[in-house]
Order: sequence, then C-alpha cells, then structure tokens
Amino acid sequence: MSENNKKETNKNQDVKQETEKDTSKKENTIEEKLKDTEEKLLRSLAEVENQRRRFEKDVKDAFEFGSFNFAKEILAILDNLERAKLAIKNDEKLKSNKDLDRFIENISIIEKDLLTIFEKNNIKKIDTKNKKFDPNFHQAMSEITDEKVEPGTIIQEMQAGYMLGERLLRPALVGVAKKDEKNKDKK
Repeated sequence: MSENNKKETNKNQDVKQETEKDTSKKENTIEEKLKDTEEKLLRSLAEVENQRRRFEKDVKDAFEFGSFNFAKEILAILDNLERAKLAIKNDEKLKSNKDLDRFIENISIIEKDLLTIFEKNNIKKIDTKNKKFDPNFHQAMSEITDEKVEPGTIIQEMQAGYMLGERLLRPALVGVAKKDEKNKDKK
C-alpha cells in the first residue's frame, strides 16, 4: 500500500470512529431524554395523586365540619334554655305558680330534643365530672380551694363543652381544685 492510501484509510477510519461516537452520543442523549421524560411523567402522576387525595380530604372535611359554625351557634340556644329553666325555678314569685311546672317540662323536652339532634350529628358533650383539667378541652374560670380532691381536678362546671367528632366545638368552662396554700405552709 502506498503512503497516500494508508493516510486515506486512516482518515476514513477516523471519520468512521467519529461518526460512531456521534451516533452513540445521540443514542445516549435519546436515552437520557427518555429517562428525563419518564421521571417527569412519574412526578406528574404523583402530583395528580396527591391532589386527588387532598381533594377527597377536603370533601370529607366539608361534610364532617361544614356544619361547625351552625352547631356552635345552636349551642347558645341550648344554654339559654338551661338558663331559663334555672331562672324560673329560682324565682320566688314564679315558684308558687302550678302552671309553670308544665312550662318547665316543655323546656326540658326541647332540651332533650336538641341533645338527641346533637347525638345524631356526632356532637357530644365533654365529660368533666371528677376529671383532670385538660386545656385542650377545658377552660379554667376559677380555682377553688378543696383539700378533699387532688389539685387540678375539675370540681365545678359553669358551662358545658362540646365536641364535633374529634374537633373541639366549645371548651367546657370549669372550676379547678387547688390546695390551700396557707394550711400547706403551717403543716
């Protein structure tokens, strides 16, 4: 082979190698593009799934807690019925009136009906009797000295608290026991 033929063959081989490199670069680029596109697709699918879950949760919360404000307002009616009963029972002039007993019975029936409606709608009264004070469910209105019970125990309920499902509708207003500090120092 002549010198020129060898050079030409080497050039052809170099061009062939470069073409192969370019082709493999293009293939890598296509594979990389495919991987990128696949990752983007997976991220998009995950985002769509997350949005679907959030939407379902929002719809569920709307059904469960959509009546939250309404239920909170209705509690005022229940409180007023209870206050009316107490006011009538404690009024000296009205105690002597026999017809008022039937009126008080009717108020009690309305109260029971409201409580039944509350139960049907998953509204429950917070139990406070002899319970430990919990700021998540109770609001302390006063501290009462009482040596018979442990400090922090609820000994008086001023206003009932209610839950709507697992959500606090209104905290119970309570009086909490405390130890007598004066007697403690003497002992």
